[in-house]
Order: sequence, then structure tokens, then C-alpha cells
Amino acid sequence: MRRIAFMVLKVLPYIPWWFFKLCRFGREDDPHTEQERYDFLRYMVKRVNRSGRVTVKVYGVENIPEENGFILFPNHQGLFDVLAIIDGNPKPFGVLVKKEVKDVILVKQVIALLRGRSIDREDTRSAVTLINEIAGEVKSGRNYLIFPEGTRSRQGNLILDFKAGTFKSAMKAKCPIVPVALIDCFKPFDIASIKKETVQVHFLEPICYDQYMGLKSVEIAHLVHDRIQAKINEFKG
Repeated sequence: MRRIAFMVLKVLPYIPWWFFKLCRFGREDDPHTEQERYDFLRYMVKRVNRSGRVTVKVYGVENIPEENGFILFPNHQGLFDVLAIIDGNPKPFGVLVKKEVKDVILVKQVIALLRGRSIDREDTRSAVTLINEIAGEVKSGRNYLIFPEGTRSRQGNLILDFKAGTFKSAMKAKCPIVPVALIDCFKPFDIASIKKETVQVHFLEPICYDQYMGLKSVEIAHLVHDRIQAKINEFKG
């Protein structure tokens, strides 16, 4: 948490204006385009990351589909993950978060700006409805970010098993699946230090529908998991 406090102090003069803009962009009747809202958020995130002495190295941007209507599936290392992905990804997306964090200050405003959704993992019926709604949004051309582990690993660069159900939206939307390998993203906020840190975001080659058509959700989960772990192993050994 030292780095979070350090970040806040470094950007303190900008926080009132940024918060006002976040709230404005998060309103349902806001007239700005999704790209305009996202570009502001990305500008803000890049400033915050630099202020926190974190360098985000990005690989494979060319693997992000040119046509919208895809879902990003990254491993989940910590609180810095979304900041790293936004820093590296030029295309707007919605995000799926657990309901426990949807009302946290700043997180709430960012979710609203991204037109994100929250899920109650204990309510199976509402989860099924949400999966169908996200699939519909993706079909209409929106992008999404979903963490298939369901919770952060807390084991550094070792990833947990992926939950098969998180891939249902992609299967229903018949959309490209973009695996995202995050490396060392746990370090900025989990290590009690404000020394310079470098994290890596790897956008891997997308898996198109014709490549996973006919596979069960659990098989897709294993496929995406193994590609991400292989990329992490390639860099971490």
C-alpha cells in the first residue's frame, strides 16, 4: 500500500478534476463516445503509473483484433492488473468485476465509465443472465475484460486454474478470445516498497471461434490457461 499512497500524493493536485471527469463520463446520459471516455481514462492511468514509478512494457499489441467484439482473458495477479492492461491496450472495453468491489470509491467510477458489470458469484441464476447479456454486448461490437481465475492468484507468476464458466460469454458470442499474460503485476502494490518496478503485458495471438468451436468450456479454459502460463514461463523460467 506504500506505492498507492505515494501515487496519490504525486497526483494530488489533479485528483479533484479527474474525479469530476470520471463521474461525468460515468453518467448514462454522457454524450461522449466509448473511445473518448476510454482515452481519458487511459491518459489518467498512464500518468498515475508513471507517478508511481512503474514501467509497463507491452508486447503483442498487433494481436489485438482490429474489429471490435472480442474478449480479453488475462491471468489475475493483483490490484495493478487493470492499470497495466489499460496502459497497454488502445481499444476500449467493459470489465466484469465481483460485486464486492463495485461500490469501492474510484473503482465504482471507473466501472461506470467503462460501462462494466458486476457479478454475484453466489447467485447462479443472475450469473447466467449476465453471461447472456455480455455475449449480446460483444455481438453488437463491444469488447470485454474478464479474469478467468475469478480471484487473484497471490502466488506471484504462478496462475490458478481457470473457471470454465467465465468462457461462456465468448462461446455464446462466437467472438475472438484474446489471452493476456501479465508478468510481475503483483509487485507494484503487493511489495511494501516504492522502488522502480517493471511489469509486462503480453497480448497473445487471438483464438478465433472456428478454432474453439466444438470444444467444451473446460477445454477452452485449459487452452487459454496453458498459453498464458507458457508465455510467463518463457520470460520467467
